[in-house]
Amino acid sequence: MKVLVSGASVAGPSVALWLARCGHDVTVVEVAPALRQGGYAVDFRGEVNKVVLDKMGVLPDLRALQTGGTAMRFVDEGGRQLMRMPEEFAGGELEVLRADLSRVFYEHSRGQASYRFGDSIASLREHPGGVDVRFESGLEETYDLVIGADGMHSVVRRLAFAPEQVTERHLGYYVAGWEAPNTVGISGDALQYNVPGKLASVGADRRDPALVQTLFVFKSPQLSYDRRNLDEQKAIVREHFEDVGWHVPWMLDALPAATEMYFDSISRVHVDRWSTGRVVLLGDAGYGATFGALGTSTAVIGAYVLAGELAESRGDYRAAFARYEARLRKAVQTTQDGSRTGQFLAPATQFGITARNRILNTRFFMNQMLRMARKFSNLIELPAYPALDQGSSGSLARNLSQGSGNQPGTPRTAR
Repeated sequence: MKVLVSGASVAGPSVALWLARCGHDVTVVEVAPALRQGGYAVDFRGEVNKVVLDKMGVLPDLRALQTGGTAMRFVDEGGRQLMRMPEEFAGGELEVLRADLSRVFYEHSRGQASYRFGDSIASLREHPGGVDVRFESGLEETYDLVIGADGMHSVVRRLAFAPEQVTERHLGYYVAGWEAPNTVGISGDALQYNVPGKLASVGADRRDPALVQTLFVFKSPQLSYDRRNLDEQKAIVREHFEDVGWHVPWMLDALPAATEMYFDSISRVHVDRWSTGRVVLLGDAGYGATFGALGTSTAVIGAYVLAGELAESRGDYRAAFARYEARLRKAVQTTQDGSRTGQFLAPATQFGITARNRILNTRFFMNQMLRMARKFSNLIELPAYPALDQGSSGSLARNLSQGSGNQPGTPRTAR
């Protein structure tokens, strides 16, 4: 089939790799002019994630790029430690920068799928023969299927789904992050500083210690702003943190020079059904909860299941979409319900900050948190799709089924 995928972050290149491997004609369209370089680190936990990454053939590359995880040390304004969260809590079993993850998926898929950067979908019109797509560039094409893998603010979801089918819930917080010069000698643990309703975090860049990665979280009602206007987003961050001390002033001083910044609300999206006709949603576009809820790893697993069900259905895309949703819906809902990232990182009151620090300074409660994270990561039962395994290393999957070791084999790529 001729398939259009909207979005070239993580979910889009993942599903493009699988579909192209099965012989489909895949095009990925991305509004950004190139792969995005910003973004925070993301982690993968549990055997299910390792099996999928191994089948994709990307696991050796990601292991070479892993950060090793970074401990989170919460401090007061004078730098005194209040609470510390170990590397395995924040970094899982495999942590990589989001930009590195996106680049690896792109490199592994671009030889078989086509990428079109700097363009976006302007309109969709479905008919018995396919979906007519008009792009913002003026180009018009017809596709058999369209996959919306374009994030929480999905263009495909807006164009193809009725408003009453979609519920977007703002969870009361915003998150921002950018790269800055390491002018104060930050090293070791990532440092976290709280005032009520706000978090400022800074950690040395693992690739270049002369740089730091910042993370700002703040409590706020839903804001109105232009998502493509970087200067407007910078002004919002400055407005909310201009009265905060600690290292915040010098991080804000570096903000005007930042050419990229991650900025978004912490939100959750619910869609009554993940597909309509020949259009289907993947990842955050259909079941996202930004900044938390294991969204990245769930999207990677979702790409595998969607492509596998399409391969099994032999052209019956409606049946494939239904089985894809049936396999994932319950697990996704569970991880979404567990997303309280904003409240955890930036409690609204000083009492909440103090209580969080005291509770997590207790080893028992920290162990409980780690167990909960591992439980969420293995909620999805991974099906076997022979059509997807052809040409992939798949050694982890074989070992898992045979109860033996867990080292990846040599990756291969084939149609």
